[in-house]
Amino acid sequence: MPKYRSLSPEELTELRPEFVDYLIVNGIAAEDWEKMLENEPEESGKVIDLFSDVVFEGVMRKVKFLEIRSKSDIKVFQCLENQLVLVGMTCNDPNADFTDSNYLHSAMLTPPEGLKVYTTTKPYEKTRELEIFEMTEKGCLITDGQLFTSMSMALPALD
Repeated sequence: MPKYRSLSPEELTELRPEFVDYLIVNGIAAEDWEKMLENEPEESGKVIDLFSDVVFEGVMRKVKFLEIRSKSDIKVFQCLENQLVLVGMTCNDPNADFTDSNYLHSAMLTPPEGLKVYTTTKPYEKTRELEIFEMTEKGCLITDGQLFTSMSMALPALD
């Protein structure tokens, strides 16, 4: 059972060179892998699960920022070593659309009626990487942090 999830066949295809290297490092030659696939599907599945964990662990360690948007709500997260920092905006205006970057930009310049801005911190309940992974599986996108910085800087003006 993988810690994260097994990579899909499409993801494995994209990571073929890395997977081949992984097999080599773990002493599994190409012909041995082919035999394992054919004769030991459970064992080959375990190898794929272990490789999947290595891939996801490496990706999640590098994540610094996440975001998730809906029409009426946006949340941006800074993923620190021991906690998440959240900056969010929600708006009950039926014309709100935080999925539109132009709307978001104008909302930060001229806050619409009913805009609520909030921030909080939360320690990780699980390992940092597993919690970030679960957030991405629920729709959070990995970002470069520009929006987090912009929203954090705009907080005093929006309150």
